Amino acid sequence: QVRLVESGGDSVQSGGSLRLSCAVSGVPHDTYYMGWFRQIPRKLREGVAVINSDGHTHYADSVAGRFIISQDNAKNTLYLQMNRLRPEDTAMYYCAARRLRLGSWSEYGLYNYWGQGTQVTVSS
Repeated sequence: QVRLVESGGDSVQSGGSLRLSCAVSGVPHDTYYMGWFRQIPRKLREGVAVINSDGHTHYADSVAGRFIISQDNAKNTLYLQMNRLRPEDTAMYYCAARRLRLGSWSEYGLYNYWGQGTQVTVSS
């Protein structure tokens, strides 16, 4: 059974930092992308950052240079280090996994597995 369990969401001031964690278990060996999406009410889920099985990373333009995605295979954990947070980063953040290599990394409809989400709130 696949389980993705996020943690680390919190309320912070603008300019602050947070680190999100995703405990991963049961994902298939051919999983290609692991990553983070975010969503605010009445908006589509947005790709934030992903890492593929070769270790290559992709970031949304809005977070490039501020967020860093990483993984600890020994701990089966995916991380998202978020620095210089802005109020517009406020969202529910989801961990996701996908087997398909083809298609855009940010296409949320192509992801097979999702966590329940962790809330990040950034105040000005």
